[in-house]
Amino acid sequence: MARPWNSKFLLLLRLLLFFQKLCNTQGRSYGWESAYARTQPVRFEPLEDAEEGASGSRFWANPDHGHHHKYGHPTHFKRTRALPSNTNYISVGKQGNVDFNTVQEAIDAIPENNAVWVEISIRAGVYREKVFIPSNKPFVILQGEGRSTTTIAHRQSASQSGTANSATVTVYSSNFIARGIGFQNDAPLAEPGQVDGQAVAVLLVTDKAAFYSCGFYGGQDTLFDFSGRHYFKECYFEGNIDIISGNGQSVFKNCEIHEIATQAYISGSLTAQKRSSPDENTGFVFINCLITGIGTGQVFLGRAWGPYSRVVYIYTYMDDVILPEGWQDWSNPSRERTVYYGQYQCSGPGSDASQRVKWSHELSDGEAQNFLQLSWIDGQAWLQEV
Repeated sequence: MARPWNSKFLLLLRLLLFFQKLCNTQGRSYGWESAYARTQPVRFEPLEDAEEGASGSRFWANPDHGHHHKYGHPTHFKRTRALPSNTNYISVGKQGNVDFNTVQEAIDAIPENNAVWVEISIRAGVYREKVFIPSNKPFVILQGEGRSTTTIAHRQSASQSGTANSATVTVYSSNFIARGIGFQNDAPLAEPGQVDGQAVAVLLVTDKAAFYSCGFYGGQDTLFDFSGRHYFKECYFEGNIDIISGNGQSVFKNCEIHEIATQAYISGSLTAQKRSSPDENTGFVFINCLITGIGTGQVFLGRAWGPYSRVVYIYTYMDDVILPEGWQDWSNPSRERTVYYGQYQCSGPGSDASQRVKWSHELSDGEAQNFLQLSWIDGQAWLQEV
């Protein structure tokens, strides 16, 4: 929820606006006149180093390493192209010459119904706070200095507030980007069968969101991918039960999913996808990912939270943390006739398709191709903007 604008911030804003007009700057302004001057969102050209996907589809490249940020401190990322000249910038840090000391203060400063990109540069540190980005504040970029360097953390479980409200970071705004940030819920790990043990690091109730080189750390429901089209590249996910859950329509590319179950028996699942109708376009697709574990517990690739649950793994390495049968029907055999679970050209000791449940699929070339197309998340219509 937006906080009241105090007199100190209003004075600072007036001074910044005056300085902007005085200098007639065209670019990295902290003023907000441009947000009101535009009625249409900024359109990006395709990134120069976009990589080719199947049949010419394009997966946009991830920022890489070795850049010094405009504020003078080192960061692990550089942009693959410049943001539009009217992009607004806000800095957040624990100390020093920054605009705000918390991420939520920076979010609150963005005008409602914002129509231009706003990059919030978050300096290294652990920010212990809950962050809420409402639907009336789109076009937000959270830029960190690396997932192990810039961390937003909180401790809260579903037993205190319900699953959704336990989230450390909640995103309702569309056209959202996060790069180089760790998101953590460090509540105690849920035990198998425990009620209200969920502890969400990130809740997504948004359309058109992209995450690059981010980390998601928790126990049960680490990423609650509730709804919307989402893209994750080179991200890291850690948890013990239903690490990625919800009814989003999401692609995970070059990501690692790390299972930290400690029980020496069946203790959970990597995914719990909740597609409830054959008419829904939702599901989770993992491409060229890595599945690892600490070696003491085994889990399913997915379990059927919804009757038409859909999860596919393509070109993915699976460690022996994966149970041979692979999938679980949520103790409802009727779902075995309607779910869509499959894998394609996967490798590793946990990938043996010959021992999978009979109602899962080893995808054909044509079936896999459908999920390799960026059009599966309508990415050609929005990813080039983010």
